[in-house]
Amino acid sequence: MIAAPRLRLSHDDWRNLRTALPFVLPWVIGFFAFTLYPIIYSLYLSFNQYSGFGDAVPVGIANYKHMVSDPLFWKALYNTGYYTALAVPIGLVVAIVLALLMNQNLREVAIYRAAFYLPSILPLFALTFIFIVLLNPRFGAVNYFLGFLHVPTINWLGDARWTKVSVVILAQLGAGGPALIFLASLRAVPVELYESARLEGAGPIRRFWHITLPLITPVILYDLIYGTILGLQIFTPAYILVGGTSGGAAYTAGPENSLLFYVFYLYKNAFQYSDMGYASAMAWVLFVISIVLAVLIMRWSRYWVHYEAD
Repeated sequence: MIAAPRLRLSHDDWRNLRTALPFVLPWVIGFFAFTLYPIIYSLYLSFNQYSGFGDAVPVGIANYKHMVSDPLFWKALYNTGYYTALAVPIGLVVAIVLALLMNQNLREVAIYRAAFYLPSILPLFALTFIFIVLLNPRFGAVNYFLGFLHVPTINWLGDARWTKVSVVILAQLGAGGPALIFLASLRAVPVELYESARLEGAGPIRRFWHITLPLITPVILYDLIYGTILGLQIFTPAYILVGGTSGGAAYTAGPENSLLFYVFYLYKNAFQYSDMGYASAMAWVLFVISIVLAVLIMRWSRYWVHYEAD
């Protein structure tokens, strides 16, 4: 058996390493102190009862058992799943449509691109406050437009049937960011394919369905996984819409707890009710759910994602 060769660094390699180390060291320290250590510590806390003060009391898997019998945990999980199942595919379609609009050969297309992208870089809390005004049931612009069309007005933020839909609509204001990524993928599609399709008599719909869509499926996969992970972590809009500190013993978050999303409930347990152990256990369950969904989407992608090498 031939022994594996040892890695030997020359004098120049050691000198380069010593030169680079001061530049890399702040990131390494930050990674261990602010990322790796909190992750490991939260796993430890998930098996303890801890209020944030004093010593942690080991309780085994009691925090995980409590989730099974906690109706608010299942309510938060349902609200988050409902939101993600709506917001992610709708956001995907909106981003693709915006990318197609931004890909038009117009003189003023740069202005349109800036207008579509601008909401995605604005602070989410500012967009949420603007959205509250727009959805006001008495003087909001949305209900005014519905009344102009003789459509019954909707109590967007006071009716449990529409609160999550309101947050889904709010999420579409950030579609400009993914739209730019889709725009780059559209620009990467070979023009020769479109020219050949035109010679064969293919119209715009057939060209999009048989050429554009298959060639941008890798970007669709990326946006689907990324959007799913972000959807499971929805927090800021719900926190602002319910006033942030609303709750009390009933953990109320909107009408019928319709805005009690998973991370919002986790936040309430950790920082309003000082149950760090239960919140840490919830965080790890969310981590496992995210990993499982990402793996399932990756396995599903084998049937519809097309790469250039295929």
